[in-house]
Amino acid sequence: MSSFIKLTTQSELPAADEAKEFLCGDKTICVANVNGAYSAMDNVCLHRGGPLGEGVILNGKVVCPWHGWEWDPQTGVHDAHAKVAVYPLKIENGDVLIEI
Repeated sequence: MSSFIKLTTQSELPAADEAKEFLCGDKTICVANVNGAYSAMDNVCLHRGGPLGEGVILNGKVVCPWHGWEWDPQTGVHDAHAKVAVYPLKIENGDVLIEI
């Protein structure tokens, strides 16, 4: 059984082609908006722990602001050896819900 919890409100989501950080319990989540499609993934870059939600969107990827590692926000993949967790999102009645 899935259990979605409230992450934020729809009005707080990042603008098109931007990323933003959101606290969710003891985790920080990166929500990316790539051409109007929202996705959620762990906020910590596996390279050196950079905050992905403070990065930019370039060519559909979230770029870590510290060292430029690029992450696919739909899959969490950087390359064949590095992947961060991604989480389902849904919007209901103006609330953004996430399944951790």
